[in-house]
Amino acid sequence: MSTEGSTKAIVAALAANLGIAVTKFVAFLLTGSSSMLAESIHSVADSGNQALLLVGGRRAKRRADPEHPFGYGQERYLYAFLVAIVLFSLGGLFALYEAWHKISEPHPIESWQWVPVAVLVVAIGLESMSLRTAVRESNAVRGNASWVRFVRRSKSPELPVVLLEDLGALLGLVFALVGVGLTLITGNGVWDGVGTAAIGLLLVVIAVVLAVEVKSLLIGESASPEDLRRVRESLVATPDVEAVIHMRTLHLGPEDLLVAVKIAVSTDDSAADVARAIDAAEERIREAVPIAGHIYIEPDLLRAGAPADPAAPDAPAGGGGTGGGDAPSAG
Repeated sequence: MSTEGSTKAIVAALAANLGIAVTKFVAFLLTGSSSMLAESIHSVADSGNQALLLVGGRRAKRRADPEHPFGYGQERYLYAFLVAIVLFSLGGLFALYEAWHKISEPHPIESWQWVPVAVLVVAIGLESMSLRTAVRESNAVRGNASWVRFVRRSKSPELPVVLLEDLGALLGLVFALVGVGLTLITGNGVWDGVGTAAIGLLLVVIAVVLAVEVKSLLIGESASPEDLRRVRESLVATPDVEAVIHMRTLHLGPEDLLVAVKIAVSTDDSAADVARAIDAAEERIREAVPIAGHIYIEPDLLRAGAPADPAAPDAPAGGGGTGGGDAPSAG
């Protein structure tokens, strides 16, 4: 996924949320609307989240060192997970608390009645522009995948996070507008609290979805099915590689893939032949999947009738190696 596209979407969302947060808070001070307060905190949380994503992207660019030999690419996953926590606690739970307080002690909006409506309409326009930027940048990389699949399968967390945040912000503004509008029409402050509760529930749901998806990346996900296919085809097409016994892949970051493979070679091959085959296989893998930054290949002999590796769904049935175990040696 394009880091530049992710950064552009994050900056656009940050700029929109900072301006909206200030405007909403002023509207809350003038009217006392709980929906406006919940939306103010929502925008503050979103602004902090975008700042976290930018910090995570910057820290992930640090060079590998002896303590972190594979680099810091997974920092982007860590900061995206923190975004989900902030959205859940500061955004969702606060809104639900404020809704309970407002419904328990409802008060109509008696002064500056036009302010919250005007602010919310302007905010909807700004959030729509931010969401449009996120959609445009996501369309450049999601291909033919559906939006649900894009959010679930993306190895880069920033664009899915910004997409869900912007969508949640836009829906939250609509909920707030409905709550404030009904309060102004009926004079019953309970509707303001109901709008606030809807905002809180929405933020909690989005936060949970983000936490589940980013947790999977943080624990460690394999390459996409397309990249797995390309790696396997590259290996099979390499001279002196008889078969792929098993393969492991792991994303060390959105643009950094670890590939560990055990290949079958002929008993007639010399050590020099095996070394040439490994070098050729590495070169083919890097041509097919440029993000494969770390490749480890272990040669082995194919044993007829050995069971497939049960931990690898991409392992060929009926193929197995002799000795050695799973730990690959550097090629």
